[in-house]
Amino acid sequence: MNAGFHLLSAVLKRRVFLLLFAIGCGAHLQAQVRLGIMGGIHSSKVLETNNIPGWDTSAKPFLTNRTGFQLGIMVEMPIGQSGLFFQPALYYITKGRRYNKTYDSVASLITDTIYSKQTLNLNYVEIPLNLTYKFPLTASHKNNFILSAGPYVSFIYSGSNIKNESLSASTHKYKSESDPVTIGKGADTYRTLDLGINGRAGFELGNVLLSAYFSQGLTSFYTANYPGNFHNQVIGASVGIWLTSSGPKPAQKKKDTDKDGVTDDQDLCPLVPGKAAWHGCPVPDSDHDGVDDEHDSCKTIAGVARYNGCPVPDTDHDGVDDEHDSCKNLAGFARYNGCPIPDRDGDGINDEEDKCPDSAGTAENHGCPVVKEIKKEATDQINYIAHNILFTSASDHLTDSSYTALSQLADILRTHPEWHLAVEGYTDNSGIAAKNLVLSQKRADAVRNYLIAKGIDGSRLSATGFGQEKPITDNRTPKGRAINRRVELKLGLANR
Repeated sequence: MNAGFHLLSAVLKRRVFLLLFAIGCGAHLQAQVRLGIMGGIHSSKVLETNNIPGWDTSAKPFLTNRTGFQLGIMVEMPIGQSGLFFQPALYYITKGRRYNKTYDSVASLITDTIYSKQTLNLNYVEIPLNLTYKFPLTASHKNNFILSAGPYVSFIYSGSNIKNESLSASTHKYKSESDPVTIGKGADTYRTLDLGINGRAGFELGNVLLSAYFSQGLTSFYTANYPGNFHNQVIGASVGIWLTSSGPKPAQKKKDTDKDGVTDDQDLCPLVPGKAAWHGCPVPDSDHDGVDDEHDSCKTIAGVARYNGCPVPDTDHDGVDDEHDSCKNLAGFARYNGCPIPDRDGDGINDEEDKCPDSAGTAENHGCPVVKEIKKEATDQINYIAHNILFTSASDHLTDSSYTALSQLADILRTHPEWHLAVEGYTDNSGIAAKNLVLSQKRADAVRNYLIAKGIDGSRLSATGFGQEKPITDNRTPKGRAINRRVELKLGLANR
């Protein structure tokens, strides 16, 4: 980490020297270079991608943005007199993300954790190298609408990972720790250098800048102990103040009403944009396709500019032009972007006729595989999901924690269209047995209806209520009754 810090210091000194040199040159160039300060607040996030099984549902939903800030100096150098400027800057900026997961009562008993919170704090020195264009709002050019964009290079300055956990649902123990991040190479380290792009839009009102900004990292700034990519992203707002003036006003130009580059005293069509070669008048367009005859390779046939005034070609003559045809040399259909009907599983049955388009099968079984048995692993997975489907007392309302399990169940059934699922509903022994039988049927129906709403064919699902029969634990405790308010899931083969 020390070696990285010394390298960072050397690079920063070089960048500051370059900025000071630019300011000195600006003073020599009739004070056209300006120096300012800028700061603001933003929302920072980390875009993470990995191949960890279940990460999208077990971890990603609990990752959130963190609030940060940036503060630094900027320099502005004009490029000609076109309204374009070069605006390098040097900022101190904070980035990172938060993780916040609160466990429900059942999960907290299993994991012995009530909640877990983590905050990743990363501090960078960032150097944006932007090109900025100003759209004048007043004749004095002091008030402008600005658009700015360009690359940036960031050097990590420091960082920490703050962890807070409430442990033990029974004793409510609290754990808090803060670990500094490691900078360098190897697993669980942060890279010294981060490259990206950024953009800014807003208003320049005299010496005050009000703008919104966005930045996106292009390189992975962190090496985890598992394969993955990590990119910083920032969205925020800022306020800036110019500390020096922009120098003398630009020389007044001759009037050009139609803004075509030909001044009115030379323009035969001063109200219509044209070309100097045509004395400020537009070039003729014989086929009225918006491409003038000087650039039109098909002057008498209407076309498009990107094909030099000619129509978009259709190489395979399937009625889908090449720009919208993903199979330019193979005739297909418009609904498949010009390609033939696909056969994703390669079983010789196209997807429009294949009831199992992602699983190779036979024509006799409508493209579905002939399955002779259900593996034990699948049964175990279904039983695990069933244990996480619970109901509130005396109701067929699913608990909030049940929807994650039901979504997983729907995903599994989608990938196995040959399966049939029997949903069996049960209650605890509270109340009247006859009413409990009706309630158990409603609970089984609630699960079946949820799966149908998620796209599962109802003919593959059955629902039966058994009331308070077959309790799986003691009904004398609230916890036991909560567990008995359940459903059981039984797999079968639909094509048997």
